[in-house]
Amino acid sequence: MAKSEAPTRLRLPTMTAGVALAALASVFLPARADDVASGGAHRDVRIGLVFDVGGRGDKSFNDAAYEGLSRAARELGVTTEILEPSGAEDREAAMRLFAARGFDLVIGVGFIFSTDVNVVAKAFPKTPFACIDYAPPFDGSPVPDNVRGLRFREEEGSFLVGAVAGSITKTNHVGFVGGMDIPLIRKFEAGYRAGVHEVCPACTVHAGYAGTTPDAFRDPVKGKALANSQIAAGADVIYHASGTTGHGVFEAARDMGVKAIGVDADQYDEMPGTVVTSMIKRGDVAVFDTIRAVVDKRFTGGLTSFGLAEDGVGYVNEGQHAVAIPENVKQRVAGLAQRVVKGEIKVPDHL
Repeated sequence: MAKSEAPTRLRLPTMTAGVALAALASVFLPARADDVASGGAHRDVRIGLVFDVGGRGDKSFNDAAYEGLSRAARELGVTTEILEPSGAEDREAAMRLFAARGFDLVIGVGFIFSTDVNVVAKAFPKTPFACIDYAPPFDGSPVPDNVRGLRFREEEGSFLVGAVAGSITKTNHVGFVGGMDIPLIRKFEAGYRAGVHEVCPACTVHAGYAGTTPDAFRDPVKGKALANSQIAAGADVIYHASGTTGHGVFEAARDMGVKAIGVDADQYDEMPGTVVTSMIKRGDVAVFDTIRAVVDKRFTGGLTSFGLAEDGVGYVNEGQHAVAIPENVKQRVAGLAQRVVKGEIKVPDHL
């Protein structure tokens, strides 16, 4: 068994894309495998992952992607490296760096990479790329052949936690706090509203967004203000889809004695006793499946969707982190999940 090691992790300095590429090319450390447990079976396959701004440690989507990368290193023996951009201007430079070094797959974490990955993929047509939460070109042009767009049916997972919220509310008022006001986050709200109203037609859903730029995903102060406003309107359960802005939602919920619902990963530890459950978005599954496709030499471009049927989304409903959910509610939600998988319920993906 190979010795367990952490992947190479470098931060891009804030500079232009070209300067960053040139500077890093001269100082980049040798690739190292991440927790390899397969005897280095595929150490020659190199995977580069570029985090969204906020990076590893967000206890949310970046961490989920990292778990998929680490699993691939352990189980497949691939070599992995990661980069954290210091700012938006560094995303393209980071992907170009991996591609220029001949990596076998370059992954961008987050919809905000979509335009950059298209540009870099065209410049390196023989390099496979993947983008989590990928948004196809707005001009209707085709997805590059070497890009796999990893997308999720977030509305399905949000539908389940909406059903939880509608089942446990005592006021018939629940809340939703979104980060950046974009179609992707509206999918979370649409599914959540549908789930709430599936079990509580009389419930009112209060919704608000932190802003219209990527900074809306890292503004806990705004998140707390939005949550406080919704609590003042009667909401006693609040679901967020807002990145680290959600920590402000958790603080407001804790201070006012109401419940909160996390997103993307199990966020119970962010505010124990306040976070009643979390919608799970399995970025780890999407990343691992894509890396395995590269290892098996069956990678193809195009759009790939992960929902309840593919175990791509779900919610925390087992163990100590779900003890606040009554058993009858869990059973009811499980029944709803099966109906979604069977196609008996079509969860809306827009408002």
